[in-house]
Amino acid sequence: MRRAAAVAAVLFLLVPAAALAQETDPYLWLEEIDGAKAVAWVKEQNAKSQGELEAVPQYKPIFARSLEIYDSNARIPFPSVKGRFVYNFWQDKAHERGIWRRTTLASYRSPEPAWETVLDLDALSKAENETWVFKGADCLSPEYRHCMINLSRGGGDAVVEREFDTAAKTFVDGGFSLKEAKSGASFRDADTLWVATDFGAGSLTSSGYPRIVKLWKRGTPLSLARTVLEAKQEDVGAGGFSIFNPEGRYDVVVQDLTAFTARIYVVLDNRLVRLAIPEDASFKGIFRDHAIFSLRTDWKAGAATYRQGALLAARLDDLLQDRNVFTVLFEPGDRVSLDEVASTRDRLLMGTLDNVRGKLYRLAFSNGAWSREEVPLPGQGTVGVSAASDEADLFFFTYQDFLTPSSLFLMDGGKAEKVKSLPAFFNADGMSIEQHEAASKDGTRIPYFVVTPKGYKADGNAPTLLYAYGGFEASMVPTYSGTRGAAWLERGGVFVLANIRGGGEFGPRWHVAGMRENRIRTHEDLVAVAEDLVARKITTSRHLGVEGGSNGGLLVGTAFTLRPDLFHAVVCQVPLLDMRRYSKLLAGASWMEEYGDPDKPEDWAYMKTWSPYQLVTKDAKYPKVFFWTTTRDDRVHPAHARKMVAKMLDMGHPVLYFENIEGGHGTGAVNKQRATTTALEYAYLWETLR
Repeated sequence: MRRAAAVAAVLFLLVPAAALAQETDPYLWLEEIDGAKAVAWVKEQNAKSQGELEAVPQYKPIFARSLEIYDSNARIPFPSVKGRFVYNFWQDKAHERGIWRRTTLASYRSPEPAWETVLDLDALSKAENETWVFKGADCLSPEYRHCMINLSRGGGDAVVEREFDTAAKTFVDGGFSLKEAKSGASFRDADTLWVATDFGAGSLTSSGYPRIVKLWKRGTPLSLARTVLEAKQEDVGAGGFSIFNPEGRYDVVVQDLTAFTARIYVVLDNRLVRLAIPEDASFKGIFRDHAIFSLRTDWKAGAATYRQGALLAARLDDLLQDRNVFTVLFEPGDRVSLDEVASTRDRLLMGTLDNVRGKLYRLAFSNGAWSREEVPLPGQGTVGVSAASDEADLFFFTYQDFLTPSSLFLMDGGKAEKVKSLPAFFNADGMSIEQHEAASKDGTRIPYFVVTPKGYKADGNAPTLLYAYGGFEASMVPTYSGTRGAAWLERGGVFVLANIRGGGEFGPRWHVAGMRENRIRTHEDLVAVAEDLVARKITTSRHLGVEGGSNGGLLVGTAFTLRPDLFHAVVCQVPLLDMRRYSKLLAGASWMEEYGDPDKPEDWAYMKTWSPYQLVTKDAKYPKVFFWTTTRDDRVHPAHARKMVAKMLDMGHPVLYFENIEGGHGTGAVNKQRATTTALEYAYLWETLR
């Protein structure tokens, strides 16, 4: 394998990248998403894999129970606060595509809210002969009557956008409308729309996102919309939006330079004025005439230096006039990091992680000073702001952990009130949660959670599923999953969640430690956790499975190609795998700051050490991997999984492959599809690890 890699490196120096790919990759035809040959191959693989996995005894009961959970009317109808209404999107057995519905706040607080259907996706799909998937609505504050509805064909990121009247419950005849694209559209006022979309040739970035931001007046053609900003083609994208708060309306335009850097502008007198904050800062919005932002690196401003991971506030007037007057709202600790920021009309909301356990705070600005109070929580699990009002000082938040069903709390004024709670979808009696640490290759301590079932014994025989992500500063926190509990824990499986580098559990430093040339550390961290599980006799490699999706799919792909001896089962979901060509497939170019540019020799030198598609070899003995993806994933190209499977099959390796026709970058567009994917996964795991 080392000799093959050396030869490939020499070829790379001599042959242009495109020519090299054409010469050495016989599976490029699988990149044709709807190509006849590719579709026939997918159907053949689906038939084989579904035939095998649906015959596993656990499949049918897991499918039935999963569908029951997904369709359950006992689920929490998670809210979105829009003026005097609480909105919710709901799917169940009677509403496969779903309904967008609303009720009053008083009704929502009752055990049985009186819901009013605003838009029926099943009826719309039938009337228009489309498989519409609801992708949200952007509505004009404060009336929330005019909304841009986002509709996806099959669940992809590209959407059709149409103006909708929530009072009349109909699409607006002759209203704003955008063709299918990865668009961004939001109201500036009742007759003006911020638009970033596919305006034609040259209007998209190399990542496939809009690079031109315009203001579109009602009653005029899109071609006459006024250009506000043009980003460069090599940028990731651009967009515009308006923030409405008691001080007035703020018009904001964002130029995304990379996945983690951007220039933020406000519109003053019809001109763009850039905010004097670092390009790699994360802009959180405008609250009480203050710009709120967090830092990804240390920042020296004037005589002061502000720490990486801190949350800062600055008056807009000070920023626009280059006055270095900043208030530190949050400063990170060694194991304490910023998790989220939201706001109501009167309060800034801040969630933090303390050794991967959540805390929530309300901040107020009054008489020129900031104050902070902690919101009491039921325990040391995971907290998240679910919805917040722009019109009042109220918000909803959730609390959960691995074994505690999610509860929804309303904070309207001073005290939190539990308004909704999930039932126990599985019997957690006798189960327990522990947090351990493993020493990675360089000595860094990697925390992980272990959830053990009833009757568990540390004798190395427990079927164990290890999950990790390790990228894009995304934090992996304890969450309650009815399907995981019913399909895995309740049946005697152990579940492990690893907080490896590349994530955001300990702030941006934890992320930077696992990106680009440091990416191999995410693999080393995962291996350290797996080996620690064996050392603690929680399991053995014979009973150990690993699972990851998207960036996590790349992680587990690297894991089984570099350490095939350590894992006996691998669930590789909607993965990136061919890192030689990832930047040329769909949105791949937008992630080059995370991974590197494979067309640069200095980047490919480290990328090739963890690119699964290039690492897989005929001579190795791999576990029987289960890959799955979706045809309508227009973010991570399904060819990553397709080509890997085809290559491994031709090498003689046993693999399983499933491709759902719908779902976008997820498990499915409707509950039956989600239940199918869930049942296939756990049937595979039980068959492989028992």
